[in-house]
Amino acid sequence: MKNVFRFGLPFMLLCLSSASFAQSSDTDAINKFISKQAAAERGEEYEGARKVVKGDLNRDGISDLAVLYTIEGQDGTNNYVQYVAVFVRVKDRLTHVANTVVGGKSYRAVELQSIKNSVIIFKVLKDETNDATSRGSKRKVTRFALVKRRLKEL
Repeated sequence: MKNVFRFGLPFMLLCLSSASFAQSSDTDAINKFISKQAAAERGEEYEGARKVVKGDLNRDGISDLAVLYTIEGQDGTNNYVQYVAVFVRVKDRLTHVANTVVGGKSYRAVELQSIKNSVIIFKVLKDETNDATSRGSKRKVTRFALVKRRLKEL
């Protein structure tokens, strides 16, 4: 029993520290990408609205990340735009592969729900669009898939 603690405990601590390092480097990669985009748009991220979900988006069996984030105040306005960015894991590191607009002030408001079967699912909170495919009613859910390194609304 003494040997279990002698060898098992250091191994468990090593695993826990590497997991927290991965989370830290994941957060750093996401922060770097979003801050670069916010600067390019001359706006700021509303960090309280950021949401991250895990799931396999490129069908390689490894969990990737979808990140919903909001950039507001572009050029001093009261506008805001919601984006989703996709980061895939390559050799234990996150790599940004795609991002697109999913909502905004005069467009719609969405909430990131999950990733299922390589599809990102959003709940539509407010919709200002007239979507002919929904037969006149407002859409309650919208979905995006990663297709050839681009996000496509389904």
